[in-house]
Amino acid sequence: MSKRARPATSRSTARLAAIQALYQIAFSNADPEQVIAEFTAHRLGEGIDGVRLLKADPSLFADIVRGVVRSRADLDDMIAAVLVEDWTIERLETLLACILRAGAHELADRADVPARVVISEYVDLADAFYGEKETGLVNGVLDRLARELRPLELGTKHGPGKAAG
Repeated sequence: MSKRARPATSRSTARLAAIQALYQIAFSNADPEQVIAEFTAHRLGEGIDGVRLLKADPSLFADIVRGVVRSRADLDDMIAAVLVEDWTIERLETLLACILRAGAHELADRADVPARVVISEYVDLADAFYGEKETGLVNGVLDRLARELRPLELGTKHGPGKAAG
């Protein structure tokens, strides 16, 4: 995490930690509950690359990790539905897929968080790790998902669309 400033809130830090935990789970096939326990006991609130972070919201962190693990197939289907036809979720880099899954989970299952906040938070996370192309992909995918999942909130009556890949 080097391009942008450190997360500004405990909820932003929770999202960053959730992405890290999901990445660890994806690569090691670790038990999600063990990863949540490890992060909660030892890693939430620690610095990254020498940058001190705010203590993460442990409840939001655990909710995102559990929600993505529990609903991964459904989240992947939602994401795939808005990717351009020749792109699949399997074709995405693991970290990028983790960011999209977490954002899709919050859009689908966390109505208490405004859609625009969800999109902004995950675009910021993508920008911290990637360049303009990947950040644009995250923005496009989450914006289309938000318009489908929360049309009244965003003031649109959009149907399913395709995001650039």
